[in-house]
Amino acid sequence: MIDAKQEKQPIRSYSVPTPGLFTKIPGLKWLLAIIPLAYVVVLLLYPMIELFKLGIADSSGAFTLEHMQHIFTNKVYLDVIWITLKISFLVTVISLLISYPIAYLLIRIESNLWKNMILALAMIPFWISLLVRTFSWIVMLQDQGVINQALMALGIIDEPIKLLYTTTGVVIGMVHVLYPFMFFSLYSVMKGIDQRLYQAAEGLGARPIAAFFQINFPLSLPGILAGSLLVFVMSLGFFVTPALLGGSSEMMISMVIENYINKTLNWHMASALSLVLFIVTIVILGLAFLVLRNHAVLKDVT
Repeated sequence: MIDAKQEKQPIRSYSVPTPGLFTKIPGLKWLLAIIPLAYVVVLLLYPMIELFKLGIADSSGAFTLEHMQHIFTNKVYLDVIWITLKISFLVTVISLLISYPIAYLLIRIESNLWKNMILALAMIPFWISLLVRTFSWIVMLQDQGVINQALMALGIIDEPIKLLYTTTGVVIGMVHVLYPFMFFSLYSVMKGIDQRLYQAAEGLGARPIAAFFQINFPLSLPGILAGSLLVFVMSLGFFVTPALLGGSSEMMISMVIENYINKTLNWHMASALSLVLFIVTIVILGLAFLVLRNHAVLKDVT
């Protein structure tokens, strides 16, 4: 019961905070929008446009499609584009297959200690230098490395298998670097799923597998889409790991661009390849938007 003295106490008045000095500056909202916009235009858009102009111009600066035509009529460049798309797709799929069970386990587990431990393990790749991780894979993937030695000790193989400077090595290294982006995209979406839905489904007689495919999987589709697009687009332009773990026969487009810029000094071809990579990225994002824009669950993501 409430004491009579407490009822007679006057309601305390709270002072409303007054606007600060900076909020009274006229046009402040426009200024806050113009500053980041100018930052993007000066440091991103303008250099990109200047670079892409070299891909559609000759040595005298006149407009030409000679470099673009050379790319699409030369099998070597078409193979490079195909290898880039293939590796990016493999990295995206493997990252999804690794990250999804971990994210699902993280939202279903009740122990805060185990949750913190799993999150810490998932974040370890962010704390270690990219070069350190890549050179570590060079040590592990070589013929006398840990992986081959373990497989031979278990009797699975009789002689070392070629892992370094192959597509397999590139995919392994890129998955190690990029899977956290997939994991945290999935976890951020799964964390918002109401866990009472599982209890309701199981209470109505649904088995755990049925509850998973009817509840968790459909509601986690935004995380799958966001993580897949993020990992795939990042994989298209990835350079360090493919350059160190890949071979000359399995070159990605970023490696060819670097070769033209630093070794042959052919900036026109490097610019044309960069423009092709940019167009491929925009087309993929555009197709994802057109296909999924009317989806009830995914329309907020696209």
